[in-house]
Amino acid sequence: MMDNQAPVLTIDGPSGSGKGTISRRVAEILGWHLLDSGALYRLVALSASQEAITLDAEAALGQLAARMDVRFDADENAEERIWLGSKDVTREIRTEDCGIGASHVAALPAVRQALIDLQKDFRKLPGLVADGRDMGERIFPDAEVKVFLIATPEERAKRRHKQLKDKGIDVSLPALSRDIEDRDRRDSERSIAPLRPASDARVLDSSTMSIDEVTRTVLDWVRERSGESQQN
Repeated sequence: MMDNQAPVLTIDGPSGSGKGTISRRVAEILGWHLLDSGALYRLVALSASQEAITLDAEAALGQLAARMDVRFDADENAEERIWLGSKDVTREIRTEDCGIGASHVAALPAVRQALIDLQKDFRKLPGLVADGRDMGERIFPDAEVKVFLIATPEERAKRRHKQLKDKGIDVSLPALSRDIEDRDRRDSERSIAPLRPASDARVLDSSTMSIDEVTRTVLDWVRERSGESQQN
């Protein structure tokens, strides 16, 4: 059950901006819950593939999203694990094909509507770090701190390439660059919840920043806002 009193930090941004890494670090440091909203759309895409549902079958995909049995936990190294039913699909949903499928289904109103309540239910004390593309503008518009994380397409492609290589997934850097540019265009031009900063979000360009530097900046903003709230 959602707790409207629980503070929320939203970290939105395009693919490869580092929002997932930063969200996990900040959530761990603060001791808050974590919502990886992008994983939900990847799960819809994966489930659609498993059930032979095409990515333009909006009604069927909306029904699929509403009935998904999803669970998040962590392994002994505190790395995220994602379960679909009784199956660990952490690796499967991180492929580029699944990411491209997620971008397609995320543009469908029926899918987005089906996942809204599920996302809001992650809001619990002591707080929530919500990672996604429209967390600050649509899902948690009353969030205390909203961050929109960006980086150049070139830097994002390099990061994604390294991430996949580290996981043993072989992919072409030029192909990744093209996919990122195509995904940016789809995400920013879609009619429902286009990718853009909330009007009250703080935009942070991480292109030349380390993970530690970005983490410290975001934590400073959270603590600054917390101090203001206590004074009021």
